[in-house]
Amino acid sequence: MPSPTPDLLSRLVALRRISVLAQALVLLLAVAWLQIPLPVAPMAGITAALGLFNLYTGWRQQHPRPLRDDEIFAQLLVDVAALAGLLYFAGGSANPFVSLFLVPPTIAAAMLPARHAWLMAGATLLAYTFLMFWNLPLPAPQGQMAELDALLARASGVAPEHAGHVSGFALHVLGMWLNFVVSVIIVVVFLTRMAAALKVRDRELAATREKTLKNEQILALGTLAAGAAHKLGTPLSTMAVVLHEAELAHAGDADLRADLQLLRAQVDECKKILSQTLASAGQARDEASRRIALDAYLDRLLEEWQLIRPQAAIAATLEGARPAPQIATDRRLEQALLNLLDNAADVSPQALELIARWDNDTLSIDILDRGPGIDPATAARLGEAFVSTKQGDGTQRGGLGIGFFLSNATLEQFGGRVELTPRDGGGTRTRVVLPLAQLTL
Repeated sequence: MPSPTPDLLSRLVALRRISVLAQALVLLLAVAWLQIPLPVAPMAGITAALGLFNLYTGWRQQHPRPLRDDEIFAQLLVDVAALAGLLYFAGGSANPFVSLFLVPPTIAAAMLPARHAWLMAGATLLAYTFLMFWNLPLPAPQGQMAELDALLARASGVAPEHAGHVSGFALHVLGMWLNFVVSVIIVVVFLTRMAAALKVRDRELAATREKTLKNEQILALGTLAAGAAHKLGTPLSTMAVVLHEAELAHAGDADLRADLQLLRAQVDECKKILSQTLASAGQARDEASRRIALDAYLDRLLEEWQLIRPQAAIAATLEGARPAPQIATDRRLEQALLNLLDNAADVSPQALELIARWDNDTLSIDILDRGPGIDPATAARLGEAFVSTKQGDGTQRGGLGIGFFLSNATLEQFGGRVELTPRDGGGTRTRVVLPLAQLTL
């Protein structure tokens, strides 16, 4: 069974607060209204002590010290001791409220390990047994109390032999009814709150399982990507050598030489990306450039992307206070944004816009395209592995959905989010929202 949570302590504080108020009210009614000659001083002292202990528990709740099973067990033992003390001065086991001893074992059985639950059952049984033999008996009803007892006997249908020979039996029946009401309220309040807490924990566990599954998928993809990056180094180096020799062989053909230079630049960029990917594995920050202004970071990102996609045309707008805040570059974040730019360029290479806005707290990046848009069914599943916005149409291959999946996972790690919505006039708006606190050192 998991360790108790601070919520359990808060529920105990609430239940004990109700218990203290109920004890004070019953004592007041018994002495002032029913005029039962009870030892007020010790009973009031026990109630006050329990109230002070509850104040201490509330103070303890505000401190982050780990909450252990033994501490909860000790808290319940205090409640058992207080109830036993009150019942000792009010008839012992003959008091109709003696069945309140069932509440602490119920809580222990629901929230603590079996060992503590059995110990609590033994403690309450010991207290109950003690009160059977050692207690101050309740005085017999006199005067108006005797008349009230007889009236209750007739109203509740108590047998005449009980009403005539057992003094105060009708009042005992009334006390049992009141005890049942109090017990029902305590049990229902506690169990409903506990059930609500269990539902919240189930949702948290489901979210944790989903996050774990996503992390496992990311780890699997990362392992495959690392292997692919290692293997791609050799063919890329071969291509670079061949392209260099082709440039020398066709130095007189200006058009062909320009194309070969472009191809070689693309190969060099691929080798650079692979090198950075392998070098940055396990590193949260790019040590080569620790701090950079946000606007300069975005300009550098777009320049890098244009080297990869020279045929794409994008209009960039950067809006925010200048000088822009300093951020720490991270290769994972760059790759996530590059993936989103690639997705937009795949469907709309000539009509792209990037609008970045920032303030003191948040960075918002809108990537706008004029592609076919996104249907609601696909939008609902985005963020899952192998769900893509790009569908094959015979002239263009469909996507695998890995780019958006990894980008979404990376942005979530930075405390951000990505949303895809229809753009006015056709196309898609890809909005990235990131807290700047996560991007600074």
